[in-house]
Amino acid sequence: MNRVVVVGASAGGLATAEALRRAGHQGTITFVGAESHLPYDRPPLSKQILTGEWQPDRLALRATADIDALDLDLRLGVPASGLDVANGTVALADGTELSYDALVVATGVRPRTLAGAESVPGVHTLRTLEDALTLKARLVPGRRLVIIGAGFVGAEVAAVAVGLGVEVTMLEAGPLPMAQAIGDEAGRFLASVHRDRGVDLRTEVAVDEIVTAHGALSGVRLADGTLLPADDVLVAIGGTPNTEWLTGSGLTITGGLVCDQFSAAAPDVYGVGDVASWHNPLFGTTMRVEHRTNAAEQGMAVARNLLNPDERKPFAPIPYFWSDQYGLKIQAYGYLRAYDEALVVDGDPNQQRFLIAYRRADRLTGVLAIGMPPKTLRAWRALIAAATPWETAIQTVTV
Repeated sequence: MNRVVVVGASAGGLATAEALRRAGHQGTITFVGAESHLPYDRPPLSKQILTGEWQPDRLALRATADIDALDLDLRLGVPASGLDVANGTVALADGTELSYDALVVATGVRPRTLAGAESVPGVHTLRTLEDALTLKARLVPGRRLVIIGAGFVGAEVAAVAVGLGVEVTMLEAGPLPMAQAIGDEAGRFLASVHRDRGVDLRTEVAVDEIVTAHGALSGVRLADGTLLPADDVLVAIGGTPNTEWLTGSGLTITGGLVCDQFSAAAPDVYGVGDVASWHNPLFGTTMRVEHRTNAAEQGMAVARNLLNPDERKPFAPIPYFWSDQYGLKIQAYGYLRAYDEALVVDGDPNQQRFLIAYRRADRLTGVLAIGMPPKTLRAWRALIAAATPWETAIQTVTV
């Protein structure tokens, strides 16, 4: 293996390139990115960038000198447009064709949009630095922001915006914010927190249309006919994996780039980060994780497997995510979806300090904590890693 092409100038793509160099890979690493920026951190876009606490230059994942030291063949600002697996080539939008011995797909996701609203001034999505800076300029006291979607991005922006004096209405199709990711108990807690801080949270509602007047945004109409006046709208209804450029490649695309337990989508083709849907043997299920830590860990694992094809190891992480809302630190380890039971095992939601354990079948599969010390989480993480039976886990930590 001499020529490695990494498509996606992301945290996962960068982690792959760094791990390859650390392990002694001397060949060419071509680093392709649709954005013109060097890899930067995205979680602060919905928090520190919007508040003004951080300036854009603080987002860089590595200093320019560190990037230079990796000796990358940088192709930034030019997205990939096609893949020929049989011939081992990647086509770029500028007509360039790149040959590879190994390919890493780390193209991430893009925000879902509302049909017909993409070009309406004042309707935003949040994925890039430019998105965040545009939205930041609009978050001034007295303006009216309607957020469609109460997932991670929607909830974090709501917390920032209301703190800046913006009138915030947050709409959610489900009964609770973030419930699909964190469960009903935590969802109920976050719903009360947002409402207590002044967010007009409306659940189990559907959006009918974005309303304009004389070519300008004027509001959001709900399916029941309610019209919500708005100066700005943030569409935060999830992401779509960037896999269009893989059409016709022969790779399996189902809710992302389908990979095996080694993160391989085909011989010498691997997936990393948000775009990859892989089998995690620790939990016995296929998952696609849109969180920063997972992307970096997967990039390092893929680099190791690329350089040691006869000694590949399954990628079996304990997923980790965090969110900051109103000064509350929300952290989770494990697989929280498709749980059979979620139980508060420590603390009290009324005190804004508690921990929830998640059970699937007879096994502990996840834990979420709000306002709890890190050492508490570490003990539970070890139990998840050991595939500890539920009853044993509960007795071990709570005795």
